[in-house]
Amino acid sequence: LTVRNLLKNGRLARAISDAAWSEFRSLLEYKARWYGRDVIAVDRWFPSSKLCSHCGALQDRMPLNLRTWTCEGCGVTHDRDVNAAHNLKAAGLVVSACGAGVRPQRSTPGGQSATKQETPRREP
Repeated sequence: LTVRNLLKNGRLARAISDAAWSEFRSLLEYKARWYGRDVIAVDRWFPSSKLCSHCGALQDRMPLNLRTWTCEGCGVTHDRDVNAAHNLKAAGLVVSACGAGVRPQRSTPGGQSATKQETPRREP
């Protein structure tokens, strides 16, 4: 999430600033280290809402007011948020299994790929 842009919304700005997103992430990373888990940050430009979690087809455009959509490739109807959750989980699993970055399917460079948020082990 881009918190800076979310704070521009007059109705939500106070609630969002009270949520202390950076503190939440710090605590999440601390707890993950404590329990031997990984926190994986996926690139903010990863098209999780527009990518069909069933067949992998990428929609060209999807306005924010569109909450459900049907994939043109396979005909499956998706809830926008549930589909994004499936895609983000799959992207995180790819990073944790392969260590590879997860980048959006676009031609222009920019942004960072998803990476494991752990300290590298040093071999003796």
